Amino acid sequence: QVQVVESGGGLVQAGGSLRLSCTASGFTFDDYAVGWFRQSPGKEREGVSCLRWRGGTTYYADSVKGRFTISRDNDKNTLYLQMNSLKLEDTAMYYCAAAAGCSGSLPSGGYWGQGTQVTVSS
Repeated sequence: QVQVVESGGGLVQAGGSLRLSCTASGFTFDDYAVGWFRQSPGKEREGVSCLRWRGGTTYYADSVKGRFTISRDNDKNTLYLQMNSLKLEDTAMYYCAAAAGCSGSLPSGGYWGQGTQVTVSS
């Protein structure tokens, strides 16, 4: 069964940090573009970061540049999103996706998980 599972979300104060993780089961990330997008109630889906698993350009949304870092562990088939200097506006459900490609910072199509909630408090 093909599955993407996110973890690592939680409640954090503004200025704090969280690291999200994403694992795949039933497939490997090798042939995919992988990344993160987020969505909060009443707002459109926003691509956060995207890259091709085998390498190439890494994309970030302007809103997270310099604060978030996407990385991967090939051996563990795991994708990470290190989020520093979190702001109230970063509050959202964060989804990991294995996609056909990156549309800028938005992984486009493919599989995504149930999401992990990130809540930033003042």
